[in-house]
Amino acid sequence: MLKIDMHTHILPHEMPNWTNKFGYGDFIWLKQTDQPGFADMMKGNNFFRRIEENCWDEKMRIADYAQFNTQVQVVCTIPVMFSYWAKPQDTLDLSRFLNDHIAELTVKYPKNYIGLGTIPMQDTDLAIQELRRLKNELHMPGIQIGSNINDMNLSDPQLFPVFEEAEKLGMAIMIHPWEMMGQKSMEKYWLPWLVGMPAETARAMASLIFGGVLERLPDLRVLLSHAGGSLIPTMGRLEHGFNCRPDLVAVDNKRNPREYLGKFWVDCITHDLDLLKYILKVQGSRKVCLGSDYPFPLGDLEIGKFIEESDLPKEVIEDIFCNSIVDWLKLDKTQFI
Repeated sequence: MLKIDMHTHILPHEMPNWTNKFGYGDFIWLKQTDQPGFADMMKGNNFFRRIEENCWDEKMRIADYAQFNTQVQVVCTIPVMFSYWAKPQDTLDLSRFLNDHIAELTVKYPKNYIGLGTIPMQDTDLAIQELRRLKNELHMPGIQIGSNINDMNLSDPQLFPVFEEAEKLGMAIMIHPWEMMGQKSMEKYWLPWLVGMPAETARAMASLIFGGVLERLPDLRVLLSHAGGSLIPTMGRLEHGFNCRPDLVAVDNKRNPREYLGKFWVDCITHDLDLLKYILKVQGSRKVCLGSDYPFPLGDLEIGKFIEESDLPKEVIEDIFCNSIVDWLKLDKTQFI
């Protein structure tokens, strides 16, 4: 059975000190260390996080995945690299650097890597410019974007032309939580990652639904990270709010939010088989994809082992591991044979 992990992150091993290059800001870059197999992520010129070589070593990653019978990785940058806060041209330059690196991987290892690009979402024209380059020059099937753009909801009219162009180009979109709301007030216990990320993902899709973006762009192929976060488990509350206070909720879209279940994709990162079964029930197995969040500890670093060992039917597992991802990215499975 072909296995494709559609949610993994990668960085170039070497990149400029963007803060020095651009002359401002706390851009993320990698500083090499004296300890083999490790590098320091720097934020501006201050230490941010230490990472291991599986964040950049493409051969090591392929070997790691072989242990779990997984041949293909869909790779995208780490969300802290989005840099939507920066000057738009600088974010474009950074995006192009990251996108070119990922494109090189997909050319070098066509049976092992598929790329998702990043674009400067804070500037509509530049975002569309890079979106077109990703499609026409780098031949990527989609992009990864944040759950908000400088605290702007994804339903904001400024962003609609980007989604419209993505639909026109046939580019898939993966939404990843970042810059979690309330982060500064709940830093203890890792709550931004444990509580904030699921809420951010729900915020993003609720904005697209209630804002009418998905209604206006029915062919836009959107996938939510981390099994949709708290969106699907709280759909009853969203629906009830839509019904009891339409004056507040049904302002830009008169369609019940529950009707959108099964019209977008999610990955399978639940860490909970019972929750995954519920999501499969309301979404359908062709809308649930294998994802790991590799190489980070909150991910499913056994690459779907809990699914393989479950009592799910073989055809459902095949949908999760392969068919749903092929549908989302419009891939040809034969390219990996």
